[in-house]
Amino acid sequence: MLQGACSFGLWKVAVDYDGTVIHRVRFVRTAPEGPVPVQFTRFLAGKGTMFTPLTSSAVSGEGTYAKIYRAVSDIPYGKTRSYGEIAEVAGTHPRVVGNAMARNPTPLIVPCHRVITADGSVGGFSPDPEIKKTLLLLEKSTILRRFS
Repeated sequence: MLQGACSFGLWKVAVDYDGTVIHRVRFVRTAPEGPVPVQFTRFLAGKGTMFTPLTSSAVSGEGTYAKIYRAVSDIPYGKTRSYGEIAEVAGTHPRVVGNAMARNPTPLIVPCHRVITADGSVGGFSPDPEIKKTLLLLEKSTILRRFS
């Protein structure tokens, strides 16, 4: 298992991975030294919109959380879906989706920052909801730059 980190504002994005399978992504203040897959640095710099061919270990299997993580992975770059919309796709309740998002081991790969409340507010994000807002703004500005 490889470990590395890259910067995102005042945060470090720590990544545990094995080849193209990402096992854990964390937003932390200090992180282990080491390289991360280039898709992370490109995405966080607004230069990449996808993590292909990287995949999350969390999307495997037929459990409820795996179904939720697959549904969240299908949210297009720059778009959002509500907890209720994801629950409908995964065949569960919005609160279960919220619990899955809180436990998402691979944010960014499973883009939980794109899941918002039904009224359009951001909702939670660990360790800081401001990260979620910043990621959504990054995606919006990247799309505007590409299509203007």
